[in-house]
Amino acid sequence: MEHSELEFSAEKQKLKIVPNFSMDKIYFISGDVGPFKAGLPIDVPLWLAISLRQRQKCVIHPPDWLNVATLQEIKESEMAAELFTKLPNEHFREISQLLLTHAKHNMHHADAIRTLVKDIWDIRAAKLRSSIDKFVHVQASHARIDNITRMEINLARPFLLDSLNHLHSLRRSKSL
Repeated sequence: MEHSELEFSAEKQKLKIVPNFSMDKIYFISGDVGPFKAGLPIDVPLWLAISLRQRQKCVIHPPDWLNVATLQEIKESEMAAELFTKLPNEHFREISQLLLTHAKHNMHHADAIRTLVKDIWDIRAAKLRSSIDKFVHVQASHARIDNITRMEINLARPFLLDSLNHLHSLRRSKSL
């Protein structure tokens, strides 16, 4: 999958908004949303929340895990653990980036949150690189990686495939 496809998939996640308008239910192919009542929270897909926010029609409430305290805990547990820890959402990176780009003004301490998300991403990327390095050095035929996101798999895929293809060609030439 391309990054844009992963982002598209993440945009289906529901989150809470508080609209500043009232409207009957909206009928979409993917499902119905609404009715909207000004000042009353409602769960909507992320793509709709961003669209409404861009038109200044709502206030987006970020997911519970997208705050400084929770992200700090995630960062500390990720640093302490040898293996990947479970993230609060499979689209952790995509949702974080979309909200920090389009709804920064609805988030308390947005700059600190951006830094923590980047730190967590960097820690996990370093773990992923070292895992791939170990995998290639021991010439394993398979590996088990728990708690890794699709975005991380997508980023590691080109390097890992090239490495495995190179190892395969070396093994073939050695056996000839």
